[in-house]
Amino acid sequence: MNPIRNTPVFVGLTSNMAQSERKKTAFRAVLIAFIIIALFSFMGNIIFKLFGITLFAFKLAGGVLLFFVGFDLLQGKQSQVHHPDEQETAIQDQNAGDIAVSPLALPILAGPGTISTAMNFVGPSNDLIHIFTIVISFAALCMITYIMFVSGNWIVKKLGSNLIKVITRIMGLILTVMASQMLIEGIQGAFNLN
Repeated sequence: MNPIRNTPVFVGLTSNMAQSERKKTAFRAVLIAFIIIALFSFMGNIIFKLFGITLFAFKLAGGVLLFFVGFDLLQGKQSQVHHPDEQETAIQDQNAGDIAVSPLALPILAGPGTISTAMNFVGPSNDLIHIFTIVISFAALCMITYIMFVSGNWIVKKLGSNLIKVITRIMGLILTVMASQMLIEGIQGAFNLN
């Protein structure tokens, strides 16, 4: 969860939103990411065992999702995953589904790397003070991320639409590379290729 790295991604994904909508999206994304990290900090191993999944499968799925979003941005198109047609948009508005959930909260902010980091910090520890310290650290990181996302709005105003299009395409490239890295790590881990 890198606020500096993720701010341009946020700006690229929300470039055609109103400022109030960007703030809501930023808040929702950060809140959802925090809830996911807190949940995995307290119950990560149980969740993975319960559903019979591995971190490597999580990386593969996150990589595929992120690749499609990044590829659409790279082509200069709005991602069909996150900018559906009008009928789907009405349904999404009713269900409050938007880019705050995916790809921002998951897998960009609370992706496999962040989840595995939180789970590694917690380790086998049952010490609640230790776990709460880690969760509070992630809460502080989420607040910094929100501030960075919200202050990123001035970039949209200062740079203009042409530079935003360039940034969007660059972010599309970065997202596809991040997705490829997730896929590589998932495949290496799944097949013990390390």
